[in-house]
Amino acid sequence: MAFDQPSLKGRALRLLSTREHSRVELERKLARFEQEPGELRQALNELQAKGFISEQRVMESVLHRRASKLGSTRIRQELQAKGLEQPLIEQALAGLKDSELARAREVWRRKYGEPPASPAERARQQRFLLTRGFSAEVVRRVLVGAGASDDE
Repeated sequence: MAFDQPSLKGRALRLLSTREHSRVELERKLARFEQEPGELRQALNELQAKGFISEQRVMESVLHRRASKLGSTRIRQELQAKGLEQPLIEQALAGLKDSELARAREVWRRKYGEPPASPAERARQQRFLLTRGFSAEVVRRVLVGAGASDDE
């Protein structure tokens, strides 16, 4: 190994210093630097044993950064893309279920703040919320509530 090239463990630590990464993400990003079979797995095993890689922290990081902007569907997709286990994803989403409508209302309020004036505007607002991962039922409730008085 050349001295000017960081080790796999060094590369992994550099990635982990910027944000939490799942093991799957690290494997994806570092596979091209592996020189001998098993070398990457061993480096990641050591980092995981020392607590540098934590799927729980990855999940919490995604929730902290994204839950105020996105619905459960999009958060599920992001957690799956990071290679997290299904039980951990379900745990994360269970915690978001109760706040889904309130989060969708806040996202809508920041973007629009007033009820749609036309069917075209209503469709645009619906698409906006749907693409952010909120369910059709939640989007419907947000837009029905948007037409109601503010003293709800």
